[in-house]
Amino acid sequence: MLSIPIQLNLPRTPRLITSLPGPRAQAIVQRDRAVTSPSYTRDYPLVVSRGQGCMVEDVDGNVFLDMTAGIAVTATGHAHPEVVKAIQEQSERLLHMSGTDFYYEPMVELAEQLAIRAPFPNPQNNAKFPAKVFFTNSGAESNEAAIKLARYYTKRSLIVAFLGAFHGRTYGAMSLTGSKAVQRANFGPLVPGVTHIPYGTHASLDYLEKQLFTTILPAPEVAAIVVEAIQGEGGYIVPEDGFLQRIRDICDRYGILMVVDEVQAGMGRTGRLFAIEHWGVMPDIITIAKGIASGLPLGAILARPELMTWPPGSHATTFGGNPVACAAGIATLRLLESGLMTNATQMGQLLQASLTKLHQKFPRVSLPRGKGLMVAVDLLDEQGNLDHKLRDRIIQEAFLRGLLLLGCGKAAIRFCPPLVIDSDQIQIALQIISEILSS
Repeated sequence: MLSIPIQLNLPRTPRLITSLPGPRAQAIVQRDRAVTSPSYTRDYPLVVSRGQGCMVEDVDGNVFLDMTAGIAVTATGHAHPEVVKAIQEQSERLLHMSGTDFYYEPMVELAEQLAIRAPFPNPQNNAKFPAKVFFTNSGAESNEAAIKLARYYTKRSLIVAFLGAFHGRTYGAMSLTGSKAVQRANFGPLVPGVTHIPYGTHASLDYLEKQLFTTILPAPEVAAIVVEAIQGEGGYIVPEDGFLQRIRDICDRYGILMVVDEVQAGMGRTGRLFAIEHWGVMPDIITIAKGIASGLPLGAILARPELMTWPPGSHATTFGGNPVACAAGIATLRLLESGLMTNATQMGQLLQASLTKLHQKFPRVSLPRGKGLMVAVDLLDEQGNLDHKLRDRIIQEAFLRGLLLLGCGKAAIRFCPPLVIDSDQIQIALQIISEILSS
């Protein structure tokens, strides 16, 4: 088992000392309802006070085992001491100076470290780095930037995306998103030129080439195909063998850019820095965020250098590449490569093996799918159909027992814990779910 350099003051197992939500949590929830947007999706009334490793404590002193990592964000665990130290040291020197107009070393250093690791072809013209980097504040911003760069470089306007995809809720990103109707309802018109096809199957790519390209979607006008290596919000769907390789081939034949959204799957979650590496495919642009800075707002796009030719002022950001966030990103990358990606692989294998045993005991839990610590199971009714009510009940009851879970897709529970999770904590989580299913 990997030794994780975190000294926890919190227990490593759930500890509930009040009914849920406790009195302090109830009061804060009421205050929140009076002043914050109702568009936030709160699955259960968790009011967090602090976190360490895979554990979080609420304002009433209840401690929970976190299998969500803040939606796959806190890759190195909550408040990893090395990340906290990097943030503290950088905060004492410089909080902000805007990388759009000026230079500072943390931004350059993180860009170098990301660029040298990009799964792109070898650099041309004796260039040292196979990628150039543009920093953002979020996954949605990263995907917005990718749309702009793809259209700018190719001088084409059309984009292919996938049903079930989630790329963000800002207008360009929302136009790529094909996850839930509520995310698009009453917000039209959206950014034009986006066509969605089913995700993950060769039949879908047959439809693209044999039907769409020959009728309503001229291939010479398509700028990009935007795809998740593993579909996230859509259900943690792993594509069919050869699917991503075939997208690469289609892009090569028609002069289309392959844009891979690694916002949820990237930064070590699947056991590789980028999930696309599992398939040996080299994209043209990669978008990242979430786990890049262990909880600080940071995102980026990585592009082959010959693509990033847009001139000064054509795309910029005030806060993207903030020095404190970049310092956290540097520390995060170091931790990922010093053992956490290996732990993600090992604990992911254990998680899938344990979920397979759960399926054998409870057939209403599907077999698991995913890679590393990006794993999901569907919940089924007695006839084998997807059962979102059972999924939602398990998530709610898990919270009441001290386990934090999130759904995805139509009836899936996703498991995306901090990459510091250990085997005992995985077994605790599975035991709680087993108890719920037995009740």
